[in-house]
Amino acid sequence: MKGMYYLAGSIIFEAFATTMLKLSDGFTNLLPTIGVAAGFLLAFLLLSFALKTMSLSVAYATWSGVGTALTVVIGILLFDEGISVLKAAGVCLVIGGIALLNTGTSQAQTAAKEVE
Repeated sequence: MKGMYYLAGSIIFEAFATTMLKLSDGFTNLLPTIGVAAGFLLAFLLLSFALKTMSLSVAYATWSGVGTALTVVIGILLFDEGISVLKAAGVCLVIGGIALLNTGTSQAQTAAKEVE
């Protein structure tokens, strides 16, 4: 359970760092550039902590998928990026894929415990 908190923090810092990357304007603005470095450093640090108790496949897929979905929302809200039916469907597919991956992993772990 602790790994999920680390993973959630990692996702938030990854989305922050990606947002700062946009604001850094090709690393020409100092404060957003520092935000990129700090955000990604913290994101990977927390991801490494999450991997102590979570499987790599589930943690990384969740990290990248939820981070992608969150970045889409940030782009729409902060940078006035458009949303289309295809973009919304793509985000839903990403989230659905993460849900299936997590469900499949939970079922496999339950089955493995029953065999023991």
